[in-house]
Amino acid sequence: MNVGNDYLLIAILVVATVTFATRLLPFIFFGKNKQTPAYVNYIGTYLPPAVMAMLVIYSLRHISPVAFPFGIPEFLGVFIVFVLHQWKGNTLLSIIGATAAYMLMVQFIF
Repeated sequence: MNVGNDYLLIAILVVATVTFATRLLPFIFFGKNKQTPAYVNYIGTYLPPAVMAMLVIYSLRHISPVAFPFGIPEFLGVFIVFVLHQWKGNTLLSIIGATAAYMLMVQFIF
């Protein structure tokens, strides 16, 4: 697909405007002196763990317990995430460490 410079400039401006608006709107709706609504606090508390649970379920959905490697690398990856997070409490370290361990297992062991 061959697009012109005008199209690219308009696309960049639209994306930049939408990104800026999503960053600005919370300050407009929930300014310094306004109380954050209870439903926003509720969503902020419960949505991140729900999203993480959905991602784990989505990642493990095609595991076959009757075919090699029986989901062993995937479950070891989940276990490594759990252990690293309990040990260090660092989400980024847990994700990177488990991803590296999973990739090494898939490439060299299983």
